[in-house]
Amino acid sequence: MKTRQLPDSPLAALGKFLLVGLVFVIPGYFFLYPQIFHCEIIGFSDFEKISGNTYASPDLDVKQRSHISYVIKKAEARIDSFWLGKQAAPKLILCGNQQEYEKYCQSKEGAGCSLGTPWGQSYVVLNVQGLNVDVISHEMSHVELLKRLGWWKTTMDIPQWFNEGIALMLDQRFVSSPGYPERYFDYMDEWLFQTGGGQNILELKDISSVKGFFAGNSKQVMLAYMTSGVEVSYWLSFVGKSGVQQLLSEINSGNDFIDSYAAIEKKARTKTKIKLPPNPLRVDDLGKKNE
Repeated sequence: MKTRQLPDSPLAALGKFLLVGLVFVIPGYFFLYPQIFHCEIIGFSDFEKISGNTYASPDLDVKQRSHISYVIKKAEARIDSFWLGKQAAPKLILCGNQQEYEKYCQSKEGAGCSLGTPWGQSYVVLNVQGLNVDVISHEMSHVELLKRLGWWKTTMDIPQWFNEGIALMLDQRFVSSPGYPERYFDYMDEWLFQTGGGQNILELKDISSVKGFFAGNSKQVMLAYMTSGVEVSYWLSFVGKSGVQQLLSEINSGNDFIDSYAAIEKKARTKTKIKLPPNPLRVDDLGKKNE
């Protein structure tokens, strides 16, 4: 009996092309980002699932697990308040030692990290030192932004100083003032200290990429964080939480980040009586758009 072959067609050719692409692209992605692969298969590891999306290291005892469950709820409350409703549902991976943290975060430093994939999955990986409300809120903020804009827009259209600056607004490790104008003053104090009175600054354009933001030693990275805190707290002092939602809506509609960021602030300024000292970071294009 002869087997009839299906005739070739553009659709069949496209299907073959996509299939071959998936065979090579997905393993290649995991090769470049092994931490993503380890996070994806966390359910097959010796980590124990202690709630719907939370996996705990076997090194964490019952008392620690109970405490972290309480802390996660407090962090989620911060996220819900700032973002006007929590949307992201990342998997939380709670590491009990440095080796585990390096495996899932691929980093030897930091108390926590957040990871996202082009296909929509997200993870928050926490070191032992990161099992607190501030770190969890900070990392959850990153995945909230990812959820609202998607991997491509977050990666390509959002400057890292904004991503980190927003996360700092939920993180009280450096500045604990509740109001944004007060946070601006506090971050300015920290920034002045880090820059030696404004002598050695980082411009926003220097920390727009992930690579640029985390370049240099720990002192340089801390300055990048304080710079982000100054800029974003200044902007939020005028636009508030609703300004964040408007900005994301405009970006999802295809608008340019800087254009929308500046326009939203300019409009908000016409409706507020808030007066703040000049922002020393308003240079180059961003400064010109806000004059």
